Parts: sequence; C-alpha cells; structure tokens
Amino acid sequence: MSEIPGPGSRRGSVELQIDRVIVASLEKATVSVRCLRGPVRRGARFNRLSGSAQAIDLTLTQAVFFRHRVAALDTGLTAFVTLRGEGVQRLMSGTLASGWQVIEGANPLS
Repeated sequence: MSEIPGPGSRRGSVELQIDRVIVASLEKATVSVRCLRGPVRRGARFNRLSGSAQAIDLTLTQAVFFRHRVAALDTGLTAFVTLRGEGVQRLMSGTLASGWQVIEGANPLS
C-alpha cells in the first residue's frame, strides 16, 4: 500500500491535470491528462482534487501514451489514464472558462 504525503509535504508528490473525461462509471474512469509533476507511476494513489473539500481515493491502473501502455508518465506529457476508486464521479472535463481540475497524490513506494 502506498503512503500519501501530508498536506505540507511536496516530496514524492505527483499531479495530473484533467483535460477530458472520456468514459466514467461509478468506480472507474478513462481520462485524458497532462502530467504536471512526475514521473507518475502505475499504482500512484491520488487523495486530493483541486476545488473540492471532499476526499478522493483514486489509483492509476493504466497509462497510455501514443497508443502504448507505459509504466510512468514524465512531467509535461499528455496521455490517457485509467483511474479506479472513490471519487471518479467528481472528475470533470476542463474548459478555458471553467479551468482544469488537478488531482494530487503519491507514487507507490516501490
């Protein structure tokens, strides 16, 4: 199980910006993202959603970059990811007017 850093900790933290929610169900979503702080590895856990006080608990189960599954996303890359867990229903596509959501979390320990 991965540990999520506390609110003041930046060490080991990762961030993904939500561009577009492609497919969503109650516990799983396929999302187009941009990696703001990485590398973000498969198994990363996300516990914070920008603009929301409600907790989330999402795990990155798959990342696809240019039609290839990858083990990690480096900062600046855009890819499709699959997220599973509590809170996927709160993910929304971004627009210039509404802005973009950012999810924050941490990579698995190993």
